[in-house]
Amino acid sequence: MESTLHLESALHRRLAAARATAPSYPEVGATLGGPLPRGYAHLRRRVHLGRGPEVLERAGRYVLGWGAQLGTGFAVFPYGPAREGATVLLRLALPGSRWPRLVIPCRVAWTLERPDRIGFAYGTLPGHPECGEESFLVSTDADGEVWFEVAAFSRLAARYARLGRPVALLCQYLAIERYLAAVAAHVRS
Repeated sequence: MESTLHLESALHRRLAAARATAPSYPEVGATLGGPLPRGYAHLRRRVHLGRGPEVLERAGRYVLGWGAQLGTGFAVFPYGPAREGATVLLRLALPGSRWPRLVIPCRVAWTLERPDRIGFAYGTLPGHPECGEESFLVSTDADGEVWFEVAAFSRLAARYARLGRPVALLCQYLAIERYLAAVAAHVRS
């Protein structure tokens, strides 16, 4: 009980500190449309989810509820649907450990809820191992096919990430693959 209270208190302090900061990159919202900004590594991956408005709605609700992140093993603090301007801490615990080992501050850059597109993006805040933005968008194409796409522009920011560049880049790629798999699995279930 005491350790849970200590963790909760530490998370509240980290969240308050993150809320007082500005994004660690100037191109806030750049994943919403157009080309991704220069000077960053770009990643864009997508997966086919099915067809029709029911698939779009089911996947969109899941994505806006941080389903891609939760389905990949992250925890979101404080938990609630993605809301533009909200600051959150993504937490990742090592297997076999109760304590989060990585606490990643992010701010929701934009949200979108349209008949053909549902999603959001978050950007990095100081203390994040990367600098940039990542979007999670469910969309319907002209043929009624539904797709989930993750787009990101980033560069390594934390010293430990830069020193372990190949490992950090592999981790980012694997996380995106797991996001795609989590949303696809949710739609199939």
